[in-house]
Amino acid sequence: MKAVRLHEPTGVSGLVYEEVPDAKPMACDVLVKVVACGITHNELDYPIWTCRAGHQRTLVIPGAEVSGVIAALGFGTAGVAVGDEVFGLTDQWRDGTAAEYVAVEARNMAPKPRTVDHVHAAAVPRAGLTAWQALFDHGKLAKGQTVVIHGAGGAVGSMAVQLARWTGATVIGTGRSHSRPLVTELGADRFIALDADRLEDVAGQADLVFDTIGGDVLAQSPALLRPGGTLVTVRADSPRPTTRGDIRTVIFIQESSRAQLTELARLVDEGHLRPQVGRVYPLAQAAEAFSAKAAGGIPGRVVLQP
Repeated sequence: MKAVRLHEPTGVSGLVYEEVPDAKPMACDVLVKVVACGITHNELDYPIWTCRAGHQRTLVIPGAEVSGVIAALGFGTAGVAVGDEVFGLTDQWRDGTAAEYVAVEARNMAPKPRTVDHVHAAAVPRAGLTAWQALFDHGKLAKGQTVVIHGAGGAVGSMAVQLARWTGATVIGTGRSHSRPLVTELGADRFIALDADRLEDVAGQADLVFDTIGGDVLAQSPALLRPGGTLVTVRADSPRPTTRGDIRTVIFIQESSRAQLTELARLVDEGHLRPQVGRVYPLAQAAEAFSAKAAGGIPGRVVLQP
């Protein structure tokens, strides 16, 4: 099969499009024929060079999000069938989805949303799970509360805006000025352009801040919270912000969840969630796709297609 592999841990420059051994499903796996693969610009910098058993990996197929069709079942796999359309998030300790086929634990797959194509379905898993877990599992967001979402025009942020709006929260999105039309269209009550406006104008107004940016924006975030509020960030690479004694701070990495994927698919099919696809590239142009996303200016998710 064809795939993109990292031959050395040098980021985009280490990517090679080539023929690789066919993926084979293990016990309780499904083999998925990849129709679309969502990518995150900085995933090549993740700690992906060690397998789950602790051994060093010499070659790595990147990509975590997938939408496709089940082509085969591993021993003991139940509850799914060959030909099912599925989407989900793979385990980063295994070969990823930037390939024609990928072997994935069946528990990490869920039925694909019926109302969108595979390209848009592939934009949901990582962004949707991250937003869901930030807002609800860690942030405990409820109807009537106010949430500030940093990076609201990105793949994760745009999902969070829609989920927060669906919940009945007041949504304040932040980002660059060019994101304003999208973020307000998706349901934000207010948008603060970080390159033109002042974050201080919403000081003390939020019950929850969800940060996807890090850096100075994360450092300023505690001041935006009311007493008893929660700051949730996915930017573990940023210095931990100075905390207040009257707020809670959570740094987390999203986990796969079939139940949450199923709920996200339902919300897509009911029209509450609109997956954001910024650009689609052929699998052979993966290096160009990663570079373009890293350069900024592409809203939503970049997707590869074999």
